[in-house]
Amino acid sequence: MTERTRIDSWLSDMDGVLVHEGRPIPGADEFIKRLSESGKPFRVLTNNSIYTARDLSVRLSAAGLGVPSESIWTSAVATAEFLDDQRAGGSAYVIGEAGLTTALHEVGYVLTDLDPDYVVLGETRTYSFTQITRAIRLIEGGARFIATNPDAIGPSTEGSLPACGAVAAMITKATGVDPYFVGKPNPRMMRSALNAIGGHSETTAMIGDRMDTDIVCGMEAGLYTILVLTGVTTRDEIDRFPYRPSLVVDSVADLIDRI
Repeated sequence: MTERTRIDSWLSDMDGVLVHEGRPIPGADEFIKRLSESGKPFRVLTNNSIYTARDLSVRLSAAGLGVPSESIWTSAVATAEFLDDQRAGGSAYVIGEAGLTTALHEVGYVLTDLDPDYVVLGETRTYSFTQITRAIRLIEGGARFIATNPDAIGPSTEGSLPACGAVAAMITKATGVDPYFVGKPNPRMMRSALNAIGGHSETTAMIGDRMDTDIVCGMEAGLYTILVLTGVTTRDEIDRFPYRPSLVVDSVADLIDRI
C-alpha cells in the first residue's frame, strides 16, 4: 500500500502488538528502545480500562518493555477526557476497576448511584448482576449511557471472557438505549492521544493487530496504518474487509529500522 516519506510520531496498540498474554512479542523490546532513543513522541493505546497507566507501565516493565506511564493512553483516560469535555464536574455510576474510577476522579467527577449524569461501563473481571441491574434502572431513569470500549470478549489463560461490549449489549437489550463507546474504533480516542503528543495525522503511524479496531480507527483518523500479524487478524483475513492497512508486516521487529 502507500508509503510515507516521513513518520514523526507513533501510536501503537498494546495487546497483540507489544505483548501477548503478558509476554513480550519478539522484537518489541528493541522497538520500544529505539523509539525512546529517537526522541520521537509515541503513545501505547489500549482499550483495557481495568488498570491505570502506572499499573500498565509496571506490567510492561515486568515483560522487559520500558514504557513510562505518561506514554500509555487507555480507554479509561479517553472516557474521562470525553466526559470532562461534555459535562465538566459531572457525576457517574461506574461499573469498572481502578483504571476507570481513578481517571474519572482525576477530572473531578463524583462517583455515585444517586441520580448520576451518566452510567459508565468499563472492564472488570467481576461483573456483578446487582451492579448491572442498578445501571439498567438508572438508565431507565434518564442517566446517559457511556461505555469505554465495544470489545465483546477479552483474553485470558483459560480462554475468552465476556468483556465490556458483551455486557453493554445486555444493558442495551434491557433498556433499549445504546451506549456511546469512547474507545477504539472510535477515532476520538486516537485523535486525543495524538493531541497529547502534539502529533499530526499526516506524519503519524498507527500500529495494530486488529483490522476491526486499530486499523479502521487509524484510517478514519487519517493516520498511516500498519497491521502486524502477531495478534488477532491473519493475512488471509485482510481481504475480507472493505479497507486495507497502509502496510502489513509480520511484527514490530520489522519496523525498527523505520524509526
